[in-house]
Amino acid sequence: MGRAHATDTRCPDAEVLSAKLITDVCWACLFPVKIAGLELFGSDKPDRASDAWFCTCDDHLGVPHFGMAVGMWEPARIIEAVHSPRCSPTLGGIRLPIGSRRLLGTAGGRSDDAGDGAFFNYHWFAFPLLIILELIWEDRCNADGYVDIDLMYLSELDPTWNNSELAFFTNPEAAAFANPVAQAACLTDGVAATAGNPIDELFWCAGTWGFLYPFAGKQADGSRVRESSLTVARSLAALHRRGLARRTMGNDAMCSAPIDLFIPKSQYKITQFYPLPETQRAHVIGESPFRWGQWRSIAGTGESHVYMLWRWNDCCATLF
Repeated sequence: MGRAHATDTRCPDAEVLSAKLITDVCWACLFPVKIAGLELFGSDKPDRASDAWFCTCDDHLGVPHFGMAVGMWEPARIIEAVHSPRCSPTLGGIRLPIGSRRLLGTAGGRSDDAGDGAFFNYHWFAFPLLIILELIWEDRCNADGYVDIDLMYLSELDPTWNNSELAFFTNPEAAAFANPVAQAACLTDGVAATAGNPIDELFWCAGTWGFLYPFAGKQADGSRVRESSLTVARSLAALHRRGLARRTMGNDAMCSAPIDLFIPKSQYKITQFYPLPETQRAHVIGESPFRWGQWRSIAGTGESHVYMLWRWNDCCATLF
């Protein structure tokens, strides 16, 4: 790995592993916290969240254990949307020893850019912040077992991200949504998402950001914030479709998080960490950037964006 030069704006250091973990995180976004049916400090929970008060979960021997139902928003992932391939702002601006310069992204819209549309690569990190800071126990309510920062997925190694036609054939259901009726339905999702309630049933829509299909990097021109946000949403939808992301909300997710092949949009909310952090509130998938961050961009070719993904976690905190 080679570290980018300090003045190399193409691969900046987002300073994730610094005091910004305290100052640039939306700590109010943790709430509400639901314990044994009681909602504390707010009511901003998904409609499909568990309504249980108490619960039981079996151990590996099949012995049931009694516990309290707990639900909360947890910071679970860091996702980078980067213009410069192999660049990782989360890891301090280093360049990962993968991929090729041929995978250079583009914000589109310029004759000297790399094309007539936008393209960003993405990197997924497990980021169980509450466990890292030892704010909660790590052996309970930990849906996927991560206890530290881990690099999970890189688009530079995914041939479907760089080829829209290949992405279409690996997810043939995309053909069902390539029509005016399905696309018009996304207008409804955009209105609902901007009001804070994305429609899970419209799993092919990303509200005002665009369409989730195909699961590829190429997209129509727009603001840097919209383009990077759609990159995040598409990557999340693609990982669900491949069985690499789990549903952590609902009564059936109390003891173990089931695989959900279609993105449960209401399970998630997002905050930008870099370049301009959201520290007062989070936004949902598809929410109009004019409400939360159309201005959260710094002009300059090669700009990167780092987002923190929050998910609602329903779990059974067993008492013994």
